[in-house]
Amino acid sequence: MQAFSDGLRTAGKTIAFVPTMGFLHEGHLSLMRLGRQKADALVVSIFVNPTQFGPGEDFASYPRNLERDLALIATVGADAVFTPEAAQVYPNGFETCVSLEHLPHHLCGLSRPVHFRGVATVVTKLFHLVKPHLAVFGEKDWQQLQVIRRLVRDLNMDITIVGGPIVREPDGLAMSSRNSYLNADQRPAALSLYRSLIRAVQMVGSGQTRAADIVAAATALIGAHEVNRIDYIAVCDPQTLEPMEEITAPALMALAVKVGATRLIDNIMLEPAAP
Repeated sequence: MQAFSDGLRTAGKTIAFVPTMGFLHEGHLSLMRLGRQKADALVVSIFVNPTQFGPGEDFASYPRNLERDLALIATVGADAVFTPEAAQVYPNGFETCVSLEHLPHHLCGLSRPVHFRGVATVVTKLFHLVKPHLAVFGEKDWQQLQVIRRLVRDLNMDITIVGGPIVREPDGLAMSSRNSYLNADQRPAALSLYRSLIRAVQMVGSGQTRAADIVAAATALIGAHEVNRIDYIAVCDPQTLEPMEEITAPALMALAVKVGATRLIDNIMLEPAAP
Protein backbone atom coordinates (compact mmCIF):
# COMPACT_ATOMS: atom_id res chain seq x y z
CA MET A 1 0.00 0.00 0.00
CA GLN A 2 2.77 2.41 0.89
CA ALA A 3 4.65 1.61 -2.32
CA PHE A 4 1.52 2.20 -4.39
CA SER A 5 0.95 5.59 -2.76
CA ASP A 6 4.63 6.51 -3.08
CA GLY A 7 4.31 5.90 -6.82
CA LEU A 8 1.29 8.19 -7.07
CA ARG A 9 2.99 10.91 -5.07
CA THR A 10 6.17 10.67 -7.13
CA ALA A 11 4.02 11.14 -10.24
CA GLY A 12 2.58 14.31 -8.71
CA LYS A 13 -0.85 12.79 -8.11
CA THR A 14 -3.05 13.67 -5.14
CA ILE A 15 -4.68 10.87 -3.13
CA ALA A 16 -8.14 10.84 -1.55
CA PHE A 17 -8.80 8.16 1.05
CA VAL A 18 -12.09 6.71 2.33
CA PRO A 19 -11.64 4.29 5.25
CA THR A 20 -14.55 1.89 5.81
CA MET A 21 -15.44 -1.24 7.73
CA GLY A 22 -17.14 -2.71 4.68
CA PHE A 23 -20.71 -3.89 4.13
CA LEU A 24 -21.00 -0.80 1.98
CA HIS A 25 -24.10 1.23 1.15
CA GLU A 26 -24.92 4.43 -0.72
CA GLY A 27 -23.60 6.52 2.16
CA HIS A 28 -20.13 5.05 1.71
CA LEU A 29 -20.33 5.42 -2.06
CA SER A 30 -21.21 9.11 -1.68
CA LEU A 31 -17.99 9.60 0.31
CA MET A 32 -16.03 7.85 -2.43
CA ARG A 33 -17.55 10.06 -5.12
CA LEU A 34 -16.64 13.11 -3.04
CA GLY A 35 -13.06 11.88 -2.73
CA ARG A 36 -12.94 11.13 -6.45
CA GLN A 37 -13.95 14.74 -7.17
CA LYS A 38 -11.29 16.22 -4.93
CA ALA A 39 -8.17 14.25 -5.87
CA ASP A 40 -6.44 12.48 -8.76
CA ALA A 41 -6.61 9.03 -7.18
CA LEU A 42 -9.01 7.31 -4.80
CA VAL A 43 -8.05 4.67 -2.24
CA VAL A 44 -10.69 2.83 -0.19
CA SER A 45 -9.91 0.59 2.76
CA ILE A 46 -12.07 -2.20 4.16
CA PHE A 47 -11.10 -3.24 7.66
CA VAL A 48 -13.36 -4.22 10.56
CA ASN A 49 -11.23 -2.80 13.33
CA PRO A 50 -11.33 -5.00 16.45
CA THR A 51 -9.91 -2.35 18.80
CA GLN A 52 -12.93 -0.06 18.50
CA PHE A 53 -15.36 -2.72 19.71
CA GLY A 54 -15.83 -3.15 23.44
CA PRO A 55 -16.69 -6.37 25.28
CA GLY A 56 -20.13 -7.65 24.32
CA GLU A 57 -20.35 -5.48 21.19
CA ASP A 58 -20.95 -6.82 17.71
CA PHE A 59 -17.42 -7.31 16.34
CA ALA A 60 -17.90 -11.03 15.61
CA SER A 61 -21.33 -10.54 14.04
CA TYR A 62 -20.61 -7.25 12.24
CA PRO A 63 -21.87 -7.76 8.66
CA ARG A 64 -19.19 -8.59 6.09
CA ASN A 65 -19.40 -9.21 2.35
CA LEU A 66 -16.13 -8.44 0.58
CA GLU A 67 -17.23 -9.63 -2.86
CA ARG A 68 -20.29 -7.36 -2.80
CA ASP A 69 -18.20 -4.46 -1.45
CA LEU A 70 -15.66 -4.75 -4.26
CA ALA A 71 -18.45 -4.76 -6.85
CA LEU A 72 -19.93 -1.57 -5.36
CA ILE A 73 -16.54 0.14 -5.23
CA ALA A 74 -16.04 -0.73 -8.89
CA THR A 75 -19.09 1.38 -9.75
CA VAL A 76 -17.25 4.42 -8.38
CA GLY A 77 -13.86 3.51 -9.78
CA ALA A 78 -11.30 3.39 -6.96
CA ASP A 79 -7.63 3.20 -7.90
CA ALA A 80 -6.91 0.82 -5.04
CA VAL A 81 -8.80 -1.10 -2.37
CA PHE A 82 -6.78 -1.87 0.76
CA THR A 83 -8.04 -4.90 2.73
CA PRO A 84 -5.51 -5.76 5.44
CA GLU A 85 -5.97 -8.55 7.98
CA ALA A 86 -6.09 -7.79 11.70
CA ALA A 87 -2.76 -9.57 12.23
CA GLN A 88 -1.14 -7.18 9.74
CA VAL A 89 -2.55 -4.05 11.36
CA TYR A 90 -1.89 -5.28 14.90
CA PRO A 91 1.06 -7.70 14.69
CA ASN A 92 2.26 -9.74 17.62
CA GLY A 93 3.66 -7.43 20.30
CA PHE A 94 1.73 -4.34 19.18
CA GLU A 95 1.31 -2.00 22.15
CA THR A 96 0.98 1.59 20.90
CA CYS A 97 -2.37 3.39 21.05
CA VAL A 98 -3.55 6.91 20.23
CA SER A 99 -6.06 8.55 22.57
CA LEU A 100 -7.63 11.97 22.98
CA GLU A 101 -8.21 13.66 26.33
CA HIS A 102 -11.62 15.33 25.99
CA LEU A 103 -13.61 14.74 22.80
CA PRO A 104 -14.19 11.01 23.47
CA HIS A 105 -15.77 11.79 26.85
CA HIS A 106 -19.05 12.89 25.33
CA LEU A 107 -21.92 11.27 23.41
CA CYS A 108 -20.97 7.76 22.20
CA GLY A 109 -17.73 7.75 24.18
CA LEU A 110 -19.61 7.63 27.49
CA SER A 111 -21.15 4.24 26.78
CA ARG A 112 -18.33 2.98 24.53
CA PRO A 113 -15.20 3.89 26.53
CA VAL A 114 -12.65 2.08 24.31
CA HIS A 115 -14.23 3.01 20.99
CA PHE A 116 -12.49 6.26 20.11
CA ARG A 117 -9.07 5.07 21.25
CA GLY A 118 -9.49 2.25 18.74
CA VAL A 119 -10.69 4.66 16.05
CA ALA A 120 -7.84 7.12 16.61
CA THR A 121 -5.26 4.34 16.61
CA VAL A 122 -6.43 2.60 13.45
CA VAL A 123 -6.96 5.85 11.53
CA THR A 124 -3.45 7.00 12.44
CA LYS A 125 -2.06 3.71 11.15
CA LEU A 126 -4.15 3.84 7.98
CA PHE A 127 -3.01 7.41 7.29
CA HIS A 128 0.63 6.28 7.51
CA LEU A 129 -0.07 3.30 5.26
CA VAL A 130 -2.15 5.05 2.60
CA LYS A 131 -0.39 8.45 2.73
CA PRO A 132 -3.41 10.45 1.52
CA HIS A 133 -3.58 14.17 0.84
CA LEU A 134 -7.21 14.18 2.00
CA ALA A 135 -9.55 11.76 3.74
CA VAL A 136 -13.34 11.69 3.68
CA PHE A 137 -15.49 10.76 6.69
CA GLY A 138 -19.27 10.73 7.02
CA GLU A 139 -21.06 13.35 9.09
CA LYS A 140 -23.43 10.70 10.48
CA ASP A 141 -20.58 9.74 12.81
CA TRP A 142 -20.19 13.39 13.85
CA GLN A 143 -18.17 12.66 16.98
CA GLN A 144 -15.78 10.47 15.01
CA LEU A 145 -15.37 13.26 12.45
CA GLN A 146 -14.44 15.75 15.19
CA VAL A 147 -12.05 13.24 16.79
CA ILE A 148 -10.25 12.76 13.47
CA ARG A 149 -10.08 16.50 12.81
CA ARG A 150 -8.57 17.08 16.26
CA LEU A 151 -6.17 14.16 15.80
CA VAL A 152 -4.89 15.60 12.52
CA ARG A 153 -4.48 19.08 14.00
CA ASP A 154 -2.80 17.92 17.20
CA LEU A 155 -0.31 15.62 15.46
CA ASN A 156 0.42 18.03 12.58
CA MET A 157 -0.64 15.56 9.93
CA ASP A 158 -0.55 17.09 6.45
CA ILE A 159 -4.00 15.73 5.56
CA THR A 160 -7.22 17.60 4.78
CA ILE A 161 -10.29 16.07 6.46
CA VAL A 162 -13.52 16.36 4.47
CA GLY A 163 -16.97 15.67 5.93
CA GLY A 164 -19.60 14.01 3.73
CA PRO A 165 -23.32 14.71 4.32
CA ILE A 166 -25.60 12.06 5.83
CA VAL A 167 -27.31 9.90 3.21
CA ARG A 168 -30.77 8.67 4.14
CA GLU A 169 -33.15 5.95 3.06
CA PRO A 170 -36.31 7.19 1.27
CA ASP A 171 -38.16 7.04 4.61
CA GLY A 172 -35.51 9.19 6.35
CA LEU A 173 -33.54 6.52 8.22
CA ALA A 174 -29.84 7.33 8.13
CA MET A 175 -27.98 4.73 6.08
CA SER A 176 -25.92 2.38 8.22
CA SER A 177 -24.39 -1.06 7.83
CA ARG A 178 -26.26 -1.99 11.02
CA ASN A 179 -29.65 -1.26 9.43
CA SER A 180 -29.45 -4.80 8.08
CA TYR A 181 -30.03 -6.03 11.65
CA LEU A 182 -33.50 -4.45 11.81
CA ASN A 183 -36.55 -6.59 11.22
CA ALA A 184 -39.80 -5.29 9.71
CA ASP A 185 -41.37 -4.67 13.12
CA GLN A 186 -38.39 -2.62 14.31
CA ARG A 187 -38.26 -0.32 11.29
CA PRO A 188 -41.01 2.08 12.51
CA ALA A 189 -39.24 2.34 15.87
CA ALA A 190 -35.96 3.16 14.11
CA LEU A 191 -37.67 5.91 12.12
CA SER A 192 -38.51 7.70 15.36
CA LEU A 193 -34.88 8.84 15.55
CA TYR A 194 -35.11 10.91 12.39
CA ARG A 195 -38.61 12.11 13.23
CA SER A 196 -37.40 13.38 16.59
CA LEU A 197 -34.61 15.32 14.87
CA ILE A 198 -37.05 16.88 12.40
CA ARG A 199 -39.32 17.80 15.32
CA ALA A 200 -36.35 19.50 16.99
CA VAL A 201 -35.66 21.55 13.86
CA GLN A 202 -39.30 22.63 13.81
CA MET A 203 -39.20 23.62 17.49
CA VAL A 204 -36.06 25.70 17.07
CA GLY A 205 -37.50 27.27 13.93
CA SER A 206 -40.55 28.30 16.00
CA GLY A 207 -38.34 30.05 18.53
CA GLN A 208 -37.68 27.33 21.12
CA THR A 209 -34.15 27.72 22.53
CA ARG A 210 -34.21 25.55 25.67
CA ALA A 211 -32.26 22.37 24.96
CA ALA A 212 -34.03 20.55 27.79
CA ASP A 213 -37.43 21.04 26.14
CA ILE A 214 -36.14 19.79 22.80
CA VAL A 215 -34.55 16.73 24.41
CA ALA A 216 -37.78 16.03 26.32
CA ALA A 217 -39.82 16.10 23.11
CA ALA A 218 -37.40 13.70 21.42
CA THR A 219 -37.38 11.42 24.46
CA ALA A 220 -41.17 11.18 24.38
CA LEU A 221 -41.29 10.49 20.64
CA ILE A 222 -38.57 7.82 20.70
CA GLY A 223 -39.70 6.33 24.01
CA ALA A 224 -43.20 5.75 22.64
CA HIS A 225 -41.79 2.62 20.96
CA GLU A 226 -41.29 -0.16 23.52
CA VAL A 227 -38.41 -1.70 21.58
CA ASN A 228 -36.32 1.50 21.84
CA ARG A 229 -33.76 2.06 24.58
CA ILE A 230 -32.19 5.52 24.56
CA ASP A 231 -28.44 5.71 25.12
CA TYR A 232 -28.32 9.50 24.88
CA ILE A 233 -30.04 12.50 23.34
CA ALA A 234 -27.85 15.59 23.46
CA VAL A 235 -27.72 19.16 22.24
CA CYS A 236 -24.14 20.32 22.11
CA ASP A 237 -21.49 22.56 20.59
CA PRO A 238 -20.66 21.10 17.16
CA GLN A 239 -16.88 21.35 17.66
CA THR A 240 -16.26 20.73 21.37
CA LEU A 241 -19.33 18.54 21.95
CA GLU A 242 -19.89 20.34 25.27
CA PRO A 243 -23.59 20.44 26.26
CA MET A 244 -25.59 23.56 25.40
CA GLU A 245 -28.48 24.67 27.60
CA GLU A 246 -29.66 27.50 25.34
CA ILE A 247 -29.50 27.36 21.54
CA THR A 248 -28.21 30.83 20.73
CA ALA A 249 -25.81 29.63 18.03
CA PRO A 250 -25.77 26.63 15.69
CA ALA A 251 -25.99 23.46 17.78
CA LEU A 252 -25.65 19.77 17.08
CA MET A 253 -28.44 17.50 18.20
CA ALA A 254 -27.10 13.96 18.38
CA LEU A 255 -28.62 10.75 19.63
CA ALA A 256 -27.94 7.06 20.02
CA VAL A 257 -30.72 4.52 20.52
CA LYS A 258 -30.83 0.76 20.73
CA VAL A 259 -33.67 -0.52 18.58
CA GLY A 260 -33.95 -4.03 19.89
CA ALA A 261 -30.33 -5.18 19.89
CA THR A 262 -29.26 -2.71 17.16
CA ARG A 263 -27.53 0.50 18.21
CA LEU A 264 -28.23 3.35 15.80
CA ILE A 265 -26.93 6.93 15.78
CA ASP A 266 -28.11 10.05 14.00
CA ASN A 267 -27.72 13.82 14.23
CA ILE A 268 -28.85 17.11 12.78
CA MET A 269 -27.77 20.74 13.02
CA LEU A 270 -30.11 23.14 14.82
CA GLU A 271 -30.02 26.74 13.61
CA PRO A 272 -31.65 29.29 15.93
CA ALA A 273 -34.15 31.67 14.40
CA ALA A 274 -32.79 35.09 13.49
CA PRO A 275 -33.59 37.74 16.16
